[in-house]
Amino acid sequence: MNAGDPRVRHGRAGTFVLAAAAIIGIVVCVLLAQPFLGAITWALSLAILFAPFHTWIETKVKHPNLAAMISVLTIALLVAVPAAFLVAHLVEEAASGAASVRTRVADGEIQRLLEAHPGIAPIGRWLDQQIDLPSMMASLATWLSNAGATFVKGSVLQVAEVLLTFYMLFYFLRDRTAVARLLRNWMPLESTDAERLFQRVFDTVHATVYGTLAVAAVQGSLGGLMFWILGLPTPLFWGVVMSLLSVVPVLGSFIVWIPAAILLLLDGDWGKALILAGWGAIVVGGIDNLLRPMLVGNQLRLHTIPAFISMIGGLALFGAPGFILGPLSVTVTMLLVEVWAARYKDPRL
Repeated sequence: MNAGDPRVRHGRAGTFVLAAAAIIGIVVCVLLAQPFLGAITWALSLAILFAPFHTWIETKVKHPNLAAMISVLTIALLVAVPAAFLVAHLVEEAASGAASVRTRVADGEIQRLLEAHPGIAPIGRWLDQQIDLPSMMASLATWLSNAGATFVKGSVLQVAEVLLTFYMLFYFLRDRTAVARLLRNWMPLESTDAERLFQRVFDTVHATVYGTLAVAAVQGSLGGLMFWILGLPTPLFWGVVMSLLSVVPVLGSFIVWIPAAILLLLDGDWGKALILAGWGAIVVGGIDNLLRPMLVGNQLRLHTIPAFISMIGGLALFGAPGFILGPLSVTVTMLLVEVWAARYKDPRL
């Protein structure tokens, strides 16, 4: 049967139409799923992270629905409840800190501090001319207070997304074997390549959540602890800020503790300034070099620059779910390019 045979042409045309219809269908499905992107991402991530726990539950509870329900309720108690309490308390503390700074600015305390150091006094005067700091801090304090009240009450959309996340998590846990088998059958990949793809997804989620967040949590906790010991304002707030900054490659907790040490130095608290600087440089900074290789290792398989772009770009493109989707998109794409390159070099693969 040659290429000019009408049946061959008809077969190729049918294949093209089928491929085009499949691509259009995929695009439509992506658009349909877009409003639920956050819930799907968090549910899938939680399913991957807690898969060993759910497997253990299944050995104790033989009924699939009951086992999945127990796992979902346990995960909700471990994750959702503490997170809601922490964020609410964090916003309240941030509002309190902003109000404290507003009071200090209104009383002229910061200006007097700057004037006491002639070397930086011109900078203080320039900032005072360019920025209405008291009004800015007043607006910030009001906004944070309102944000805290809004968070505590909770919006309908936020509650709906949380409920939808755990609703999807139930099925991701209960039907994970069937879903994995279905994906393997649909993927135009060899079984070994499909397993590599699944493993890359698992490694990326574990490295991003367990590794990156664990290191960031330890750094933020250590920084916030020293803020509390030294009597600095809102230690919980600044501890969380240091944790968030530690998540982002290139940035880090030093963006918080270095200015704090400088302010202590300007305020005449040499001892506290040296303690904070030493703690930040040796303990908070050193813990990253100690824990990150242990917890993250080579699982993410990304250089610092691609990791930075994947996280920041993911957050900009997808919002909060981009923290997972950004690195996941990059690592999965890298694996697919590796598979394609191997097949291009050796068509027999």
